[in-house]
Amino acid sequence: MNQKIRETIDSLERQLISFAQDLVRIESRTGQEGNLVQRVKQEMEKLNYDDIIIDKVGNIIGIIGNGPVKLLFDSHIDHVDVNDADEWLHGPYSGDIEDGKLYGRGSSDMKGSFASAVYAGHIMKKLGLAEGKTIFICGSVMEEDYDGEGLYHAIVDNNLKPDYVVICEPTHLNISMGHSGRAIYKVNVKGTSSHGAAPEKGDNTVYKAIKIIERIEELGKKYMAMPSERPSIALTKIESTSASMNAVPGSCTIYIDRRICLHETEESIGKEMDLLIGDIDADWEIYDAIGKSYTGEDIMLHSYLPAWEIKKEHPLAQSCFQTYQEVFGQYPKPYKWNFSTNGVASAKLGIPTIGFGAGIEKMAHMANEYCPISDLILACHFFSLLPLKL
Repeated sequence: MNQKIRETIDSLERQLISFAQDLVRIESRTGQEGNLVQRVKQEMEKLNYDDIIIDKVGNIIGIIGNGPVKLLFDSHIDHVDVNDADEWLHGPYSGDIEDGKLYGRGSSDMKGSFASAVYAGHIMKKLGLAEGKTIFICGSVMEEDYDGEGLYHAIVDNNLKPDYVVICEPTHLNISMGHSGRAIYKVNVKGTSSHGAAPEKGDNTVYKAIKIIERIEELGKKYMAMPSERPSIALTKIESTSASMNAVPGSCTIYIDRRICLHETEESIGKEMDLLIGDIDADWEIYDAIGKSYTGEDIMLHSYLPAWEIKKEHPLAQSCFQTYQEVFGQYPKPYKWNFSTNGVASAKLGIPTIGFGAGIEKMAHMANEYCPISDLILACHFFSLLPLKL
């Protein structure tokens, strides 16, 4: 069967690459994925998917088979903005191919993987690889600003109930066993405004905030010095308000990016936040990001996204290892993403989750982003074969 999959992919290679180019050429910023979804729907119809769902928040889910074992492949279809177009050797939405690389925003993060998964669904059906399975190929929305919310809605709102989830974020054809979590904390420093000519009558919140910032910097250095897997903390934004340029600021808000290790909890980090504030008149909260999907649905992300991992002994992990060995002829070197992914949603729902995808992690969000064409082909092979191993 492995050889048959290779032969089928060879016959579809040109179509797969062309589809990946089309995806890169369609702008799909977070909350603006509608045009891309329609292009994906067109391709899934051409590839004879059994069913196609576009749900209320705008996710697109192609379905193959109707067996009792349910496997979901998730790829987010939004991308970050392009603010550095002058630095690109190929236009950010060109979809150009040069030296075996597909160039463009989202090529690695993660339209290349999604194209491979869409064609893998077709191959599963064509070769009967999904017998006894239900396969969901999910293109989820709004991941870049609302990690996990698109996938969470896809699973819950559509009552999919997958037994297993594969997150197709770029791994450069390696296997990711989990990810580091992240949280955004908002610190509100309190004070009193006064005229700039009489600062002694006020209570300058920025001066007070500096003490908290110094503590954040020191804690960040401590974390950076830790060996192996470690948390991190960084000040990412600061705001202050005052009546005018001639007034002492009466309020100041600090935003903190906190990366989370597996053993950490919301409660343990809450104690850390209390220590950072200490005796300063301030309070803290977890930041709620509020947005709207391209379909007009409200989206809210409570920005505490815990770390997760799957054990090597788990049946899903073992199936992925076996698939990897057949496709690549060697045993994988599993690792963990050091950033947050949509896996936060499936892990939160208690669904065994693992990562594998085309593309190069370090290319994400960078000028001249590209995905190796060979990654598209090999990822498609891996995705196509995996259901047979479960």
